[in-house]
Amino acid sequence: MIAANVDTVIIVQSCHYDFNLKRLERYLVMVRDGGADPCVLLTKADLVEPYVLASQLAEIRAAGVTDPVLTISTVTQEGIADLERALLPSKTYCFVGSSGVGKSTLINQLIGRDRLQTKAVSGTGEGRHTTVRRELIVLEGGALVIDNPGMREFGILGAESGIGDSFSDIIGFATECRYRNCSHAGEPGCAVLEAVNAGALSREHYDNYLKLRGESEFHEMSYAEKRKRDRDFGKYIKSAKKDLDH
Repeated sequence: MIAANVDTVIIVQSCHYDFNLKRLERYLVMVRDGGADPCVLLTKADLVEPYVLASQLAEIRAAGVTDPVLTISTVTQEGIADLERALLPSKTYCFVGSSGVGKSTLINQLIGRDRLQTKAVSGTGEGRHTTVRRELIVLEGGALVIDNPGMREFGILGAESGIGDSFSDIIGFATECRYRNCSHAGEPGCAVLEAVNAGALSREHYDNYLKLRGESEFHEMSYAEKRKRDRDFGKYIKSAKKDLDH
């Protein structure tokens, strides 16, 4: 649990060292499954060349992400005004992302003073972990923002609807599969695999879909089912060892 009663989750990644499309897709799945609207924010735009930033934006759109994507620099002030206009009165916005991507520095800019503790960036431009607790702040314009500690791990917990929304391009191809219960993992007549082989879908995008779907399904299993699966696997290992000994 990260926060409750949130209207929009702002997923923050630094375009200098933290940009990771697979992790972004993971965040998008859980945000949508939680019922909030996602917004992607790429920080530290002043630390990369324009062509690098353009490439990252193209990767996001190529993965089928249609949500708002903002680029920002607290050094040059690029994008700050756009973000301020996007934060509406009486709406709650939760900032999430890895440590050091500039969440607290950004919120300090929005409130106009250094209320949240920050540390100087390293020689590489990477921020240092500072925030250790969540805090709700009311901005002058009436929007409410929540700062969060950096995420070291972000699991997919039973997020079937979020996966469907985040991978709508794959779900669209899936309606053309030969079998209604196609797992898109090797069945004949799979329209998803045909799209991947034809280049209509990115292989990495497809692989990440399978990974997140498998993780979600695993967490959907009851404790008893997990225990049985572990026991069955243990029996298989013992049996395989005996066969090797003989």
